[in-house]
Amino acid sequence: MTTQQLTADLANALQDIYPTPEAQALAALVAEHLLGLTPLQRRMQATAPVPADVQARLPPLQARLLAHEPVQYVLGTAHFAGMELAVTPATLIPRPETEELVQLIARAYAQRPGLRLLDVGTGSGCLAIALARALPAPAQVLAVDISAAALAVAARNAAEYAPLVELEQLDILQHSPVALPPASLDILVSNPPYVREAERAAMRPNVLAWEPATALFVPDNDPLLFYRRLAELGAVLLRPGGSIWLEINEGLGAETASLFGPAVYEDVAVLPDFLGRTRFVRAWRC
Repeated sequence: MTTQQLTADLANALQDIYPTPEAQALAALVAEHLLGLTPLQRRMQATAPVPADVQARLPPLQARLLAHEPVQYVLGTAHFAGMELAVTPATLIPRPETEELVQLIARAYAQRPGLRLLDVGTGSGCLAIALARALPAPAQVLAVDISAAALAVAARNAAEYAPLVELEQLDILQHSPVALPPASLDILVSNPPYVREAERAAMRPNVLAWEPATALFVPDNDPLLFYRRLAELGAVLLRPGGSIWLEINEGLGAETASLFGPAVYEDVAVLPDFLGRTRFVRAWRC
């Protein structure tokens, strides 16, 4: 079996449950992972024979993919901001729009060294770690999450890519980080749960079956509970001139922005992602 044959056979098998382009992309990812190749190397080595031990590793991975398990969990890694982050079903899979949030913040603070940042609901640590790497040094970054399992994954990723990131287990709805005095933060960032329970039916089976529900869903009768709490935290923890950056439910942009009132915040903006969808809210502390 050659590299090309392995990729094609897996793509054919995955077409039972995925559209052809997606099946082909998934097969390429798996082949590159198994063989330790970049996309360019995979194409250049299309006719190279695949070692028997590598072929033997394919069937269990294929079975997991056919059970709708996301490829990132199957492989244990996800690409994000130039990194190969560890992910498990205890963490959300980092999305491209979250990487875009990193870019927005990094551009806004490109000339500001010595920043202090809090990431709420860090999951895999993707936001905190990417920002620690993207912001001018030395940046102090604290990342909090309610899940001990998620923080264990974040700790692995931080050790690999940004060892100075601090981690703390915390229920943000009940408590504040003990190490942060009032008016000490420059940046508060979060991608909190925001999918309404009523929106479950529109979501893909592999998301519903595998990604952590506590990191995704909020009650229909109070979909902005995390944003209301984040607005309160920002009012206390952000120094004047500091900012808050949030990923949001695209159907609740105006409602989310309204939580950041003029008595505390200014220049509140609802921002689109690269596909033009309402995706972020940004506000500056007065």
